[in-house]
Amino acid sequence: MKSYVKDMTVGKPTGLLLSFMLPMVIGNVFQQLYSMADSMIVGQFVGADALAAVGATGSVNFLFFSLCSGMANGTGIVISQHFGAGNSDYVKKAIANAAYIMLVAGLAMGGLGVLLAKPILIFLNTPDNILADATLYMRIVCAGVLATAAYNCISAILRAVGDSKTPLYFLIMSSILNVGLDIWFVRGLGMGVAGAAIATIIAQFLSGVGSLMFAFAKNPFFKIERQQWKMDMEIIWQCTRMGVPLAFQTSLIAVSCVALQSVVNTFGSVVVAAFTATSRFEQVVQQPYNSLGMAVSTYTGQNIGAGKIDRVRQGYRKGLLIMAVFAMIMIPAAQFGGDFIMRLFVQDAEVIAFGSHALKITSWFYLFLGSIYVTRGLLNGAGDAAFAFANGLVEMLGRICLAKPLTLIPSVGVWGVWLATALTWMLAGLFNMSRYFQGKWKRNI
Repeated sequence: MKSYVKDMTVGKPTGLLLSFMLPMVIGNVFQQLYSMADSMIVGQFVGADALAAVGATGSVNFLFFSLCSGMANGTGIVISQHFGAGNSDYVKKAIANAAYIMLVAGLAMGGLGVLLAKPILIFLNTPDNILADATLYMRIVCAGVLATAAYNCISAILRAVGDSKTPLYFLIMSSILNVGLDIWFVRGLGMGVAGAAIATIIAQFLSGVGSLMFAFAKNPFFKIERQQWKMDMEIIWQCTRMGVPLAFQTSLIAVSCVALQSVVNTFGSVVVAAFTATSRFEQVVQQPYNSLGMAVSTYTGQNIGAGKIDRVRQGYRKGLLIMAVFAMIMIPAAQFGGDFIMRLFVQDAEVIAFGSHALKITSWFYLFLGSIYVTRGLLNGAGDAAFAFANGLVEMLGRICLAKPLTLIPSVGVWGVWLATALTWMLAGLFNMSRYFQGKWKRNI
């Protein structure tokens, strides 16, 4: 039993963070295979327009998923703090009430996504030649939001009590299944973008069910008594109070990505395809950062619950060091391997040339990108919910205010969409770190 939880209030921070994040890195990379498999298989077997159709929905889908992921992460933070304080009864009640929260959030976001798919895509200037496929793909993916929300919530809960391995096992299984189904549905059955979307939903559903069954069987905190399943409005309020700002943070970032996508769409399907491919690659780059940020969040939450603030600061410094090492690996990879990376997604020479040059622009800012995740992890773990909203606002304003003006500069042109992203990383990274050094996050302790 004990192997399925991890107490991060004792031991060396570097070892704890690395051992906790590595399964999540592997898991998150596999998770990116969902979207990458869709993009790569659709791009290779259907064509550049189909790849652009899948990419045109990415930011919008992210927006609809954001409420669910924010609520899941907020619940995880509450649980990690009470786990660190040794309050196991509260942890079990919070796990039970998380099910009610996710059910409402998943059904609401999924329903809205299905109903509003086409109007949103039209509003975003989606090119006419890819609108039908983009609408179909988005509707199918949004229909499966509840399955995605359930998996994300289970994963957040398991991470909160120190188990980053269980979600990995089932994610690897479902990722392999997703690739197989993608090839079968898209190439074998000729289902196009619809086949890619259906494959993703099936794989995500199985991942969630598998993780939940294993957790109930093996994790002691999922041994929930009947009376602990009672709806507790105080617990729901605590999880909501923490989760809603995180949801708004993610939503604001998603809105900025949607706005950026609308600018990209005005340049035609070739640029949309290049933007889709570079975004998919940079989502992979962000997975170690994201995993490290989640590790720092869990570490911070548990240590704050235990009253060990000095360990929080120490863990943050080690987290930044780990992040910097990874950035120094990925920067030259993107600078010198752009053509190879782009060919993984598409064979169109024009798309490859656009994407390869774009990676040379954004990769110089990977250190700022990594700092966002590490600092955000500490602030979220500390319960600094109010700042989460402000952080999302900075990212939204950065992309919205920079993208269009930069593209209007003759010497910048289309490259302004990628430069806007990179400069937003820098602004958000510096903004987050200013909050840490001001020490205001400690007011929530």
